[in-house]
Formats: sequence, C-alpha cells, structure tokens
Amino acid sequence: MQHCTPEHLALAALREPLPAEDAVHLESCADCTAEVASLRRGVDAVAVPQFAAPGAPVAPPPHVWEAIAAATGVSAGPAARVPAEAAGQADVVPFRSRRRPLLLIAASVVIGAVVGAGAVAVLRGGDGDDVRAVETVALDPLPDENASGTAEVVVRPDGSRALEVKLDAPSLADGYYEVWLIEPSITDMVPLGIARSGTQTFELPADLDLRRFPLVDVSKEPLDGNPLHSGVSVARGQLES
Repeated sequence: MQHCTPEHLALAALREPLPAEDAVHLESCADCTAEVASLRRGVDAVAVPQFAAPGAPVAPPPHVWEAIAAATGVSAGPAARVPAEAAGQADVVPFRSRRRPLLLIAASVVIGAVVGAGAVAVLRGGDGDDVRAVETVALDPLPDENASGTAEVVVRPDGSRALEVKLDAPSLADGYYEVWLIEPSITDMVPLGIARSGTQTFELPADLDLRRFPLVDVSKEPLDGNPLHSGVSVARGQLES
C-alpha cells in the first residue's frame, strides 16, 4: 500500500487540498490520518490567527539592501532599468504562494524534519543513482554570524532541478531562516522557502536561470508576516555555473 508522501502529509496538516488519489487514501488509512492529526496539533499550537494573512506590501527600507550590498561587495543601487524613484527597492520574483506565512512557518518548525527527510529521500531515490550533482557551493558565515553549510544543485533524469541545502545554524526563538537566490546587482531575488538546521531540498523552477541568480543567501526573518527579505543575512555562497 502506497502511503501519502511526507509533503502531502504536511499539506494535509495545513488543511491544504490534496491530489484526489491522496485524499481518498487519507480517508481510508489510519496510519496517515494519525500522522496528520499529530502534525496538525503542532501547527495549531504555534499558529497565531492575527498573522494568518499577510498585510499590505511594505517597501523594504534602504538599510535592507545596504546590508546585503555590504556583505556581497556590490553596489546596492538599482539596475539601469529601474526608475530612479524605485531606488532602494527590489522585486521579489514570484515563485510560490506566500499566503498565510506564519502558518507555513509553524508547519516548518513542527514538521520540518519529516518533510525535509522525506524530500531528500524522494530526491535521492533508493540507491542514490537517480540524481546527479552539478555544483556544490559553501555557505560561509557572514560577519558576527555563526551559521554555515553547503548548497548543492542537483538534476534528476527528467531534467528537473533542486537545491539541496545543508545548514548548520542555531535555533531561533523569535524568527526563522529563509533561503533565497539573489542577483549580484540585488535588483531581484527569488524566495525558495523556510530553512532550518539540517538538510532540506528546494525545487527550482524550470525557467529559473541560475546564472542570473547565483547568490545563495540564508536570511534571518522575524515573525512579522512580511514576506520580504529582512536584510539580515547569516550565510551566503555564490554559484559559478
């Protein structure tokens, strides 16, 4: 009997719709139902209703990009195509839904180990021969930070790609870590998802050009419901290919 994947168990715990086949299985499988109930208790315990939906978009203050620029050694000024009145702002490239951010944070904290381990297992396969690593970069700690790790770009036989991040970072009592891909000019950035200390895998869109977004950035984010980069990065590495 094929049980629900860890990813689908996580979605069910978040009360998100499942594919029809998985939804039918969940209704009849005591093991999967019990797992979802256990995960959901943790999600409900840390979810804060008033932060369940993001507020109006807020333009990041200038110090956000100044901090990123100081750490990367590049100018924080916008690219030539950005109007002067937009200086100090950067576009977050759409990648996945950012609705209900705190609920997703809660799920990541509570079931991160289950989803992360499951995702890596699915990605790697049973014998480790299903994917190939095309590049690995060290994530070096930024000044006054003690987070580090590696980021590995892997490609599956079907051509789909993922970024496998191994992070060694202290736990946060009042925030969370997030992984981003950033342009050297700091004009655009792609949010990949919430991270934790350990190993997790992030899917990469088929049309994402890693040569345009070579900076792998790990930021420290507050629990404020704002999906934009906080400007506080703890580790970073640069892809070469």
